[in-house]
Amino acid sequence: MSDLHIRCATPSDIDTVLRFWREAAEGTSISDDRAGVARLVERDPEALLIAERDGVIAGTAIAGFDGWRCHLYRLAVHPDQRRQGVGSALLAAAEERFLGLGGRRGDAMVLDRNELARHAWRAAGYAPEPQWSRWVKHL
Repeated sequence: MSDLHIRCATPSDIDTVLRFWREAAEGTSISDDRAGVARLVERDPEALLIAERDGVIAGTAIAGFDGWRCHLYRLAVHPDQRRQGVGSALLAAAEERFLGLGGRRGDAMVLDRNELARHAWRAAGYAPEPQWSRWVKHL
């Protein structure tokens, strides 16, 4: 694992990250576009974490903090890099960030149909809260 480097994304990473998500992430989101990711990186330069091996993206996670709650999005690991500790390293970096910001609980967006992701989140100590539902309105 010593060859894995985790860093914060910069504006020059945006196109590469979007390509990576198309290959490694499960599904796409309404905000998976250049403008959306640029807004994220500009507003919170430490939120988008990139794990690299030999200068190539192995994984990503968005560790967003709104001043009250800690939110995890876009934990994605390249298929060739899975089960090698990339996701765990990204989550550890995200949790470290949250603790440094005063966060007390992290929540993750996980697709119900994504069994591989659900297993990974459980292994990392996360669990669904059945009393909560996500309500969405596209703007």
